[in-house]
Amino acid sequence: MEIAVVFILLVIAIALLLIEIFLIPGISISGIAGLLFMGGAVYYAFSFIGPEAGRITMFAAFVMMGIAIFIFVRSKALDKMSLKTDIDSKNDPLEGITLQVGDTGITSSRLAPMGKIIVNGQIVEAKALDDFIDQDEEVVIIKVQSTNVLVERKTLDKN
Repeated sequence: MEIAVVFILLVIAIALLLIEIFLIPGISISGIAGLLFMGGAVYYAFSFIGPEAGRITMFAAFVMMGIAIFIFVRSKALDKMSLKTDIDSKNDPLEGITLQVGDTGITSSRLAPMGKIIVNGQIVEAKALDDFIDQDEEVVIIKVQSTNVLVERKTLDKN
């Protein structure tokens, strides 16, 4: 009867520790309870069966835990829990907007160095070339990138 109690306590401990390791992140009640059940099994074996049984129980607990982790990792249980999706789309914020180098626009927010500008009636993400540009200033597009445009402050020609 005592061996059955020790075995049941070890099985419960291993189940709780597997839940702790693979399902619940961090240290939780499951992990603490698993350690308590494992300690209870070893204590019960030492107290009620004998010192030799206690040492065997302690060794068996570590071996059983190692075997359980190995079997759980090798099984398809983790594959069933894992997310397997592929992202085959991409975000193209400039889709449908025709921008060219030399187009002028007005900043709708401060470019520090990123912000929004209005060009040809469209709001696009812009990056200032070298300095911060305040809101409501005229800018010139110097490069069109895949997700935003590179701009600089428009300067007045002094001819």
